[in-house]
Amino acid sequence: MIIHVVQPGENIYSIAQGYGVSPQRLIFDNQITTSSSRELVVGQSLLILLPEITHSIKNDETLYSISNLYGVSVLDIVRNNPYLLDTILYPGENIIIKYQDEKINNYELKVNGYAYPYIDKNVLRESLLYLSDLSIFSYGFTTEGELIPPDDEELISMAKEFGVSPILVLTPLDENGKFNSYLVTVITSDVQVRKKLINNLLDTVKMKGYDGVDVDFEYISPQDRDPYTNFVRELTDSMNAQGYRVSVALAPKSSSDQPGLLYEGIDYKGLGESSNSVLVMTYEWGYTYGPPMAVAPIDQVIKVINYAVSQIPSKKVDMGIPNYGYDWPLPYVRGTTEATVVGNIEAVEIAIKNNARIELDRTSMSPYFYYSKKGISHVVWFEDVRSLESKFKIINTFNLRGIGYWNLMKPFRTNWLLLNYLFNIY
Repeated sequence: MIIHVVQPGENIYSIAQGYGVSPQRLIFDNQITTSSSRELVVGQSLLILLPEITHSIKNDETLYSISNLYGVSVLDIVRNNPYLLDTILYPGENIIIKYQDEKINNYELKVNGYAYPYIDKNVLRESLLYLSDLSIFSYGFTTEGELIPPDDEELISMAKEFGVSPILVLTPLDENGKFNSYLVTVITSDVQVRKKLINNLLDTVKMKGYDGVDVDFEYISPQDRDPYTNFVRELTDSMNAQGYRVSVALAPKSSSDQPGLLYEGIDYKGLGESSNSVLVMTYEWGYTYGPPMAVAPIDQVIKVINYAVSQIPSKKVDMGIPNYGYDWPLPYVRGTTEATVVGNIEAVEIAIKNNARIELDRTSMSPYFYYSKKGISHVVWFEDVRSLESKFKIINTFNLRGIGYWNLMKPFRTNWLLLNYLFNIY
Protein backbone atom coordinates (compact mmCIF):
# COMPACT_ATOMS: atom_id res chain seq x y z
CA MET A 1 0.00 0.00 0.00
CA ILE A 2 1.34 3.39 -1.00
CA ILE A 3 0.06 6.88 -0.25
CA HIS A 4 1.32 9.10 -3.04
CA VAL A 5 1.31 12.87 -2.54
CA VAL A 6 1.00 14.68 -5.88
CA GLN A 7 3.97 16.81 -6.90
CA PRO A 8 4.13 19.64 -9.48
CA GLY A 9 3.88 18.40 -13.07
CA GLU A 10 2.41 14.99 -12.21
CA ASN A 11 -0.83 13.58 -13.57
CA ILE A 12 -2.79 10.38 -13.09
CA TYR A 13 -1.15 8.65 -16.03
CA SER A 14 2.44 9.44 -15.05
CA ILE A 15 1.74 8.33 -11.46
CA ALA A 16 0.06 5.10 -12.58
CA GLN A 17 2.94 4.31 -14.90
CA GLY A 18 5.45 4.94 -12.12
CA TYR A 19 3.80 2.34 -9.89
CA GLY A 20 2.83 -0.10 -12.63
CA VAL A 21 -0.89 0.14 -11.93
CA SER A 22 -3.89 0.83 -14.15
CA PRO A 23 -4.75 4.54 -14.48
CA GLN A 24 -8.42 3.58 -14.76
CA ARG A 25 -8.26 1.77 -11.42
CA LEU A 26 -6.37 4.66 -9.83
CA ILE A 27 -9.10 7.03 -11.04
CA PHE A 28 -11.84 4.73 -9.74
CA ASP A 29 -10.26 4.04 -6.34
CA ASN A 30 -9.65 7.72 -5.65
CA GLN A 31 -12.98 8.90 -7.11
CA ILE A 32 -11.34 11.33 -9.48
CA THR A 33 -14.04 12.83 -11.67
CA THR A 34 -13.82 12.47 -15.45
CA SER A 35 -13.31 16.20 -15.90
CA SER A 36 -10.26 16.15 -13.63
CA SER A 37 -8.78 12.76 -14.54
CA ARG A 38 -5.73 14.45 -16.08
CA GLU A 39 -5.74 17.30 -13.59
CA LEU A 40 -4.59 16.83 -10.01
CA VAL A 41 -3.69 19.37 -7.37
CA VAL A 42 -0.31 19.60 -5.66
CA GLY A 43 -0.47 18.03 -2.20
CA GLN A 44 -3.40 15.75 -3.04
CA SER A 45 -2.99 12.27 -1.59
CA LEU A 46 -3.75 9.17 -3.66
CA LEU A 47 -4.22 5.64 -2.38
CA ILE A 48 -2.33 3.10 -4.47
CA LEU A 49 -3.02 -0.55 -3.72
CA LEU A 50 -0.71 -3.06 -5.38
CA PRO A 51 -2.31 -6.36 -6.42
CA GLU A 52 -0.72 -9.65 -5.41
CA ILE A 53 -3.27 -12.01 -6.98
CA THR A 54 -5.46 -11.05 -9.92
CA HIS A 55 -7.88 -13.13 -11.96
CA SER A 56 -8.79 -12.80 -15.62
CA ILE A 57 -12.48 -13.59 -15.96
CA LYS A 58 -13.40 -16.44 -18.29
CA ASN A 59 -16.65 -17.24 -20.07
CA ASP A 60 -19.45 -18.47 -17.81
CA GLU A 61 -17.57 -17.71 -14.59
CA THR A 62 -19.44 -16.25 -11.64
CA LEU A 63 -18.27 -14.54 -8.49
CA TYR A 64 -19.21 -17.70 -6.62
CA SER A 65 -17.10 -19.95 -8.84
CA ILE A 66 -14.16 -17.54 -8.64
CA SER A 67 -14.46 -17.37 -4.85
CA ASN A 68 -14.31 -21.18 -4.68
CA LEU A 69 -11.28 -21.22 -6.95
CA TYR A 70 -9.25 -19.02 -4.59
CA GLY A 71 -10.81 -20.00 -1.28
CA VAL A 72 -12.10 -16.52 -0.52
CA SER A 73 -15.61 -15.21 0.00
CA VAL A 74 -17.66 -13.41 -2.63
CA LEU A 75 -17.79 -10.49 -0.20
CA ASP A 76 -13.99 -10.34 -0.10
CA ILE A 77 -13.86 -10.12 -3.90
CA VAL A 78 -16.47 -7.37 -4.09
CA ARG A 79 -14.80 -5.43 -1.28
CA ASN A 80 -11.58 -5.47 -3.33
CA ASN A 81 -13.49 -4.54 -6.50
CA PRO A 82 -16.50 -2.47 -5.36
CA TYR A 83 -17.51 -1.58 -8.93
CA LEU A 84 -18.73 -5.20 -9.18
CA LEU A 85 -21.78 -4.08 -7.20
CA ASP A 86 -23.14 -2.44 -10.34
CA THR A 87 -21.63 -4.37 -13.25
CA ILE A 88 -21.71 -7.86 -14.67
CA LEU A 89 -18.59 -9.95 -15.23
CA TYR A 90 -16.92 -9.46 -18.59
CA PRO A 91 -14.60 -12.15 -20.03
CA GLY A 92 -11.03 -10.91 -20.13
CA GLU A 93 -11.54 -8.38 -17.35
CA ASN A 94 -9.02 -8.54 -14.50
CA ILE A 95 -10.24 -8.39 -10.92
CA ILE A 96 -8.18 -8.22 -7.74
CA ILE A 97 -8.32 -11.25 -5.46
CA LYS A 98 -5.66 -10.13 -2.97
CA TYR A 99 -3.46 -7.10 -2.42
CA GLN A 100 0.20 -7.18 -1.47
CA ASP A 101 0.82 -7.27 2.30
CA GLU A 102 -2.82 -6.72 3.19
CA LYS A 103 -4.18 -7.33 6.70
CA ILE A 104 -0.69 -7.81 8.13
CA ASN A 105 -1.88 -8.12 11.74
CA ASN A 106 -5.19 -9.88 10.94
CA TYR A 107 -6.91 -7.41 13.25
CA GLU A 108 -10.66 -8.03 13.51
CA LEU A 109 -12.70 -4.85 13.61
CA LYS A 110 -16.31 -3.84 14.13
CA VAL A 111 -17.33 -1.04 11.76
CA ASN A 112 -20.42 1.08 12.28
CA GLY A 113 -21.80 4.02 10.32
CA TYR A 114 -24.66 6.47 10.87
CA ALA A 115 -27.08 7.30 8.07
CA TYR A 116 -30.18 9.43 7.65
CA PRO A 117 -33.09 7.84 5.75
CA TYR A 118 -32.58 10.24 2.81
CA ILE A 119 -29.04 9.02 2.09
CA ASP A 120 -28.16 8.46 -1.58
CA LYS A 121 -28.80 4.74 -1.97
CA ASN A 122 -25.77 4.18 -4.22
CA VAL A 123 -23.52 5.73 -1.59
CA LEU A 124 -25.16 3.56 1.06
CA ARG A 125 -24.81 0.34 -0.94
CA GLU A 126 -21.07 0.79 -1.35
CA SER A 127 -20.69 1.68 2.33
CA LEU A 128 -22.64 -1.42 3.39
CA LEU A 129 -19.95 -3.62 1.84
CA TYR A 130 -17.63 -2.60 4.66
CA LEU A 131 -19.98 -2.26 7.65
CA SER A 132 -20.82 -4.49 10.58
CA ASP A 133 -23.65 -2.25 11.80
CA LEU A 134 -25.79 0.47 10.24
CA SER A 135 -27.07 3.02 12.76
CA ILE A 136 -30.24 4.61 11.41
CA PHE A 137 -30.65 8.21 12.56
CA SER A 138 -32.86 8.79 14.44
CA TYR A 139 -35.79 7.96 16.70
CA GLY A 140 -37.00 10.75 18.97
CA PHE A 141 -39.48 10.44 21.82
CA THR A 142 -42.12 12.38 23.73
CA THR A 143 -42.42 13.33 27.38
CA GLU A 144 -44.85 10.40 27.69
CA GLY A 145 -42.27 7.87 26.46
CA GLU A 146 -43.76 7.41 23.00
CA LEU A 147 -41.30 6.94 20.14
CA ILE A 148 -41.13 9.28 17.16
CA PRO A 149 -39.90 7.11 14.28
CA PRO A 150 -38.02 8.10 11.13
CA ASP A 151 -38.77 6.57 7.73
CA ASP A 152 -36.47 3.62 8.37
CA GLU A 153 -37.96 0.63 6.53
CA GLU A 154 -35.83 0.87 3.38
CA LEU A 155 -32.56 1.25 5.28
CA ILE A 156 -33.36 -1.73 7.50
CA SER A 157 -34.06 -3.82 4.41
CA MET A 158 -30.86 -2.73 2.67
CA ALA A 159 -28.76 -3.46 5.75
CA LYS A 160 -30.15 -6.98 6.00
CA GLU A 161 -29.60 -7.54 2.27
CA PHE A 162 -25.87 -6.96 2.89
CA GLY A 163 -25.74 -8.98 6.10
CA VAL A 164 -25.29 -5.80 8.16
CA SER A 165 -27.00 -5.33 11.54
CA PRO A 166 -29.48 -2.43 11.60
CA ILE A 167 -29.25 -0.40 14.82
CA LEU A 168 -31.98 1.90 16.14
CA VAL A 169 -30.55 5.27 17.18
CA LEU A 170 -32.36 6.99 20.05
CA THR A 171 -31.88 10.75 20.37
CA PRO A 172 -33.80 13.30 22.50
CA LEU A 173 -35.58 14.82 19.51
CA ASP A 174 -39.05 16.21 20.14
CA GLU A 175 -42.14 16.25 17.90
CA ASN A 176 -40.64 19.14 15.94
CA GLY A 177 -37.43 17.27 15.25
CA LYS A 178 -35.48 19.57 17.58
CA PHE A 179 -33.01 18.51 20.24
CA ASN A 180 -34.64 18.91 23.65
CA SER A 181 -32.53 18.33 26.75
CA TYR A 182 -35.68 18.38 28.91
CA LEU A 183 -36.56 14.98 27.46
CA VAL A 184 -33.41 13.58 29.09
CA THR A 185 -34.51 14.92 32.46
CA VAL A 186 -38.00 13.43 32.04
CA ILE A 187 -36.87 9.87 31.32
CA THR A 188 -34.19 9.93 34.01
CA SER A 189 -36.54 11.24 36.70
CA ASP A 190 -39.90 9.65 35.88
CA VAL A 191 -39.93 5.88 36.44
CA GLN A 192 -43.15 5.26 34.53
CA VAL A 193 -42.09 7.26 31.47
CA ARG A 194 -38.72 5.49 31.48
CA LYS A 195 -40.33 2.05 31.64
CA LYS A 196 -42.74 2.96 28.87
CA LEU A 197 -39.91 4.19 26.63
CA ILE A 198 -37.89 1.02 27.22
CA ASN A 199 -40.91 -1.18 26.48
CA ASN A 200 -41.62 0.78 23.30
CA LEU A 201 -38.01 0.33 22.22
CA LEU A 202 -38.25 -3.43 22.82
CA ASP A 203 -41.46 -3.66 20.82
CA THR A 204 -39.96 -1.65 17.96
CA VAL A 205 -36.71 -3.60 17.62
CA LYS A 206 -38.69 -6.84 17.59
CA MET A 207 -41.28 -5.63 15.09
CA LYS A 208 -38.87 -3.94 12.67
CA GLY A 209 -35.96 -6.34 12.89
CA TYR A 210 -33.34 -4.16 14.55
CA ASP A 211 -30.41 -5.86 16.28
CA GLY A 212 -29.92 -3.26 18.96
CA VAL A 213 -30.19 0.32 20.17
CA ASP A 214 -27.64 3.13 20.15
CA VAL A 215 -28.27 5.84 22.74
CA ASP A 216 -27.02 9.17 21.41
CA PHE A 217 -27.73 11.79 24.09
CA GLU A 218 -25.73 15.01 24.39
CA TYR A 219 -25.71 18.04 26.71
CA ILE A 220 -26.78 16.02 29.73
CA SER A 221 -26.98 18.21 32.82
CA PRO A 222 -24.68 17.35 35.75
CA GLN A 223 -27.66 16.51 37.97
CA ASP A 224 -28.84 13.96 35.39
CA ARG A 225 -25.44 12.23 35.23
CA ASP A 226 -26.15 9.25 37.48
CA PRO A 227 -29.85 8.90 36.55
CA TYR A 228 -28.80 8.83 32.88
CA THR A 229 -26.31 6.05 33.60
CA ASN A 230 -29.07 4.14 35.41
CA PHE A 231 -31.38 4.55 32.41
CA VAL A 232 -28.74 3.06 30.12
CA ARG A 233 -28.24 0.17 32.56
CA GLU A 234 -31.98 -0.57 32.67
CA LEU A 235 -32.22 -0.40 28.89
CA THR A 236 -29.22 -2.70 28.43
CA ASP A 237 -30.57 -5.25 30.92
CA SER A 238 -33.95 -5.31 29.16
CA MET A 239 -32.44 -5.50 25.67
CA ASN A 240 -29.84 -8.13 26.53
CA ALA A 241 -32.50 -10.34 28.09
CA GLN A 242 -34.22 -10.44 24.68
CA GLY A 243 -30.99 -10.96 22.68
CA TYR A 244 -30.43 -7.33 21.65
CA ARG A 245 -27.47 -5.05 22.41
CA VAL A 246 -27.00 -1.46 23.48
CA SER A 247 -24.29 1.04 22.62
CA VAL A 248 -23.82 4.57 23.91
CA ALA A 249 -22.32 7.57 22.13
CA LEU A 250 -19.97 9.56 24.36
CA ALA A 251 -18.85 13.17 24.07
CA PRO A 252 -15.03 13.33 23.70
CA LYS A 253 -13.74 13.77 27.26
CA SER A 254 -10.04 13.70 28.14
CA SER A 255 -10.43 13.75 31.95
CA SER A 256 -13.06 12.92 34.57
CA ASP A 257 -13.38 16.52 35.76
CA GLN A 258 -13.49 18.16 32.33
CA PRO A 259 -15.76 21.23 32.60
CA GLY A 260 -18.51 22.11 30.15
CA LEU A 261 -22.14 21.19 29.49
CA LEU A 262 -21.09 18.69 26.83
CA TYR A 263 -18.97 16.70 29.32
CA GLU A 264 -20.10 17.05 32.93
CA GLY A 265 -23.16 14.78 32.60
CA ILE A 266 -21.19 11.94 30.97
CA ASP A 267 -19.79 9.24 33.27
CA TYR A 268 -17.40 7.23 31.08
CA LYS A 269 -16.81 4.46 33.61
CA GLY A 270 -20.46 4.10 34.57
CA LEU A 271 -21.75 4.16 31.00
CA GLY A 272 -19.07 1.71 29.91
CA GLU A 273 -20.21 -0.70 32.62
CA SER A 274 -23.88 -0.13 31.80
CA SER A 275 -23.74 -0.82 28.04
CA ASN A 276 -22.39 -3.44 25.65
CA SER A 277 -20.14 -0.95 23.84
CA VAL A 278 -19.48 2.77 23.49
CA LEU A 279 -18.72 5.09 20.60
CA VAL A 280 -16.37 7.91 21.56
CA MET A 281 -17.27 10.86 19.31
CA THR A 282 -13.71 11.90 18.45
CA TYR A 283 -14.63 14.69 16.05
CA GLU A 284 -16.03 18.25 15.91
CA TRP A 285 -13.01 20.12 17.25
CA GLY A 286 -13.44 22.07 14.05
CA TYR A 287 -17.18 22.81 13.76
CA THR A 288 -19.68 25.06 12.02
CA TYR A 289 -19.39 28.11 14.29
CA GLY A 290 -15.94 27.45 15.69
CA PRO A 291 -12.57 28.73 14.52
CA PRO A 292 -11.01 27.02 11.49
CA MET A 293 -9.14 23.87 12.49
CA ALA A 294 -9.05 20.12 11.91
CA VAL A 295 -12.30 18.28 12.60
CA ALA A 296 -10.46 15.41 14.31
CA PRO A 297 -6.87 16.43 15.15
CA ILE A 298 -4.87 13.31 15.92
CA ASP A 299 -3.22 14.75 19.03
CA GLN A 300 -6.63 15.47 20.59
CA VAL A 301 -8.10 12.15 19.46
CA ILE A 302 -5.27 10.28 21.19
CA LYS A 303 -5.87 12.18 24.45
CA VAL A 304 -9.56 11.24 24.42
CA ILE A 305 -8.99 7.58 23.54
CA ASN A 306 -6.27 7.33 26.19
CA TYR A 307 -8.76 8.55 28.79
CA ALA A 308 -11.54 6.32 27.44
CA VAL A 309 -9.53 3.10 27.79
CA SER A 310 -8.51 4.12 31.32
CA GLN A 311 -12.22 4.02 32.25
CA ILE A 312 -13.66 1.37 29.91
CA PRO A 313 -12.20 -1.94 28.64
CA SER A 314 -10.68 -1.25 25.22
CA LYS A 315 -12.67 -4.05 23.59
CA LYS A 316 -15.86 -2.14 24.41
CA VAL A 317 -14.60 1.08 22.82
CA ASP A 318 -15.27 2.27 19.26
CA MET A 319 -13.49 5.38 17.96
CA GLY A 320 -15.44 7.97 15.97
CA ILE A 321 -14.30 8.86 12.44
CA PRO A 322 -15.57 12.00 10.67
CA ASN A 323 -16.58 11.60 7.03
CA TYR A 324 -16.64 15.31 6.26
CA GLY A 325 -14.77 18.60 6.48
CA TYR A 326 -15.57 22.30 6.73
CA ASP A 327 -15.08 25.32 4.48
CA TRP A 328 -14.69 28.59 6.42
CA PRO A 329 -14.89 32.07 4.86
CA LEU A 330 -12.16 34.36 6.21
CA PRO A 331 -11.50 36.29 8.30
CA TYR A 332 -13.12 34.24 11.05
CA VAL A 333 -15.30 36.26 13.42
CA ARG A 334 -16.57 34.39 16.47
CA GLY A 335 -20.36 34.35 16.64
CA THR A 336 -20.70 35.47 13.04
CA THR A 337 -18.68 33.22 10.74
CA GLU A 338 -20.44 30.04 9.67
CA ALA A 339 -18.56 27.20 8.00
CA THR A 340 -20.08 25.00 5.29
CA VAL A 341 -19.92 21.22 5.52
CA VAL A 342 -18.06 19.63 2.61
CA GLY A 343 -17.41 16.02 1.69
CA ASN A 344 -13.82 14.85 1.51
CA ILE A 345 -14.02 14.18 -2.23
CA GLU A 346 -15.76 17.53 -2.68
CA ALA A 347 -12.93 19.28 -0.80
CA VAL A 348 -10.34 17.99 -3.27
CA GLU A 349 -12.53 19.05 -6.19
CA ILE A 350 -12.71 22.57 -4.70
CA ALA A 351 -8.92 22.61 -4.46
CA ILE A 352 -8.56 21.46 -8.08
CA LYS A 353 -11.08 23.99 -9.35
CA ASN A 354 -9.32 26.84 -7.57
CA ASN A 355 -5.75 25.63 -8.23
CA ALA A 356 -5.06 25.49 -4.51
CA ARG A 357 -2.16 23.66 -2.91
CA ILE A 358 -3.09 21.10 -0.25
CA GLU A 359 -0.91 21.13 2.85
CA LEU A 360 -0.70 18.65 5.73
CA ASP A 361 -0.64 19.93 9.29
CA ARG A 362 1.72 17.54 11.07
CA THR A 363 0.39 18.19 14.58
CA SER A 364 -3.21 17.33 13.73
CA MET A 365 -2.27 15.05 10.80
CA SER A 366 -5.03 16.73 8.81
CA PRO A 367 -4.99 18.29 5.32
CA TYR A 368 -6.09 21.85 4.62
CA PHE A 369 -5.86 24.48 1.89
CA TYR A 370 -6.67 28.11 1.17
CA TYR A 371 -8.48 29.53 -1.85
CA SER A 372 -10.34 32.67 -2.91
CA LYS A 373 -13.79 32.96 -4.47
CA LYS A 374 -15.56 36.17 -5.45
CA GLY A 375 -13.00 38.16 -3.53
CA ILE A 376 -13.46 36.21 -0.30
CA SER A 377 -10.68 34.05 1.15
CA HIS A 378 -11.53 30.56 2.38
CA VAL A 379 -9.80 27.78 4.30
CA VAL A 380 -10.89 24.13 4.08
CA TRP A 381 -9.99 21.43 6.60
CA PHE A 382 -10.95 17.88 5.65
CA GLU A 383 -9.90 14.21 5.83
CA ASP A 384 -7.77 12.31 3.35
CA VAL A 385 -6.10 8.91 3.21
CA ARG A 386 -3.13 10.22 5.24
CA SER A 387 -5.28 11.48 8.10
CA LEU A 388 -7.27 8.24 8.03
CA GLU A 389 -4.14 6.10 8.18
CA SER A 390 -3.01 8.00 11.28
CA LYS A 391 -6.38 7.39 12.93
CA PHE A 392 -6.45 3.71 11.97
CA LYS A 393 -3.08 3.24 13.69
CA ILE A 394 -4.74 4.24 16.97
CA ILE A 395 -6.94 1.15 16.71
CA ASN A 396 -3.92 -1.13 16.95
CA THR A 397 -2.17 0.99 19.57
CA PHE A 398 -5.13 0.91 21.97
CA ASN A 399 -6.57 -2.49 20.94
CA LEU A 400 -10.01 -1.00 20.26
CA ARG A 401 -13.18 -2.90 19.43
CA GLY A 402 -14.01 -0.87 16.35
CA ILE A 403 -14.84 2.44 14.72
CA GLY A 404 -17.97 4.41 13.96
CA TYR A 405 -18.47 6.88 11.10
CA TRP A 406 -20.33 10.15 11.44
CA ASN A 407 -21.68 9.93 8.92
CA LEU A 408 -22.19 7.92 5.71
CA MET A 409 -23.97 10.62 3.74
CA LYS A 410 -21.03 11.56 1.51
CA PRO A 411 -18.92 9.22 -0.65
CA PHE A 412 -15.32 8.47 0.34
CA ARG A 413 -14.13 5.32 -1.41
CA THR A 414 -10.44 5.49 -0.46
CA ASN A 415 -11.52 5.30 3.17
CA TRP A 416 -13.28 1.99 2.59
CA LEU A 417 -10.48 0.55 0.48
CA LEU A 418 -7.84 1.46 3.05
CA LEU A 419 -9.98 0.10 5.89
CA ASN A 420 -10.55 -3.15 4.00
CA TYR A 421 -6.83 -3.39 3.21
CA LEU A 422 -5.79 -3.05 6.85
CA PHE A 423 -8.49 -4.91 8.78
CA ASN A 424 -10.74 -7.95 8.83
CA ILE A 425 -14.23 -6.52 9.20
CA TYR A 426 -16.63 -8.81 11.08
